[in-house]
Amino acid sequence: MKNTLVFGVSLKPNRYSNIAIHRLVDKGITTQAFGLRNGTVKGVEISTSLDGFQDIHTITLYINPIRQQEYYQSILALNPKRVLFNPGTENPELYQILKENGIEVEVACTLVLLGTGQY
Repeated sequence: MKNTLVFGVSLKPNRYSNIAIHRLVDKGITTQAFGLRNGTVKGVEISTSLDGFQDIHTITLYINPIRQQEYYQSILALNPKRVLFNPGTENPELYQILKENGIEVEVACTLVLLGTGQY
């Protein structure tokens, strides 16, 4: 399965990043989480550091383009196969950086992809 890092997780249960973790886990997808606050969602520990993440296939972004800038190098260092840009996270500058480094860019909603079997 596609080892997924949910990037920008909220502990608030009504936030899409939180819902995404629930749906990923329910689908049996190996799920890891990065956010501003430590905590647990659906048994997944949220890390406030990007150290230690390995073998990430997909990063699904839940932070806005301005906040993404400080993480460009960290995202590249994780060397994912693809990065999903959920609604509100669209960032042509980062698309270009990722593509130049051989990383697939997909502008799509993780929840829709999971719901339609296209994940």
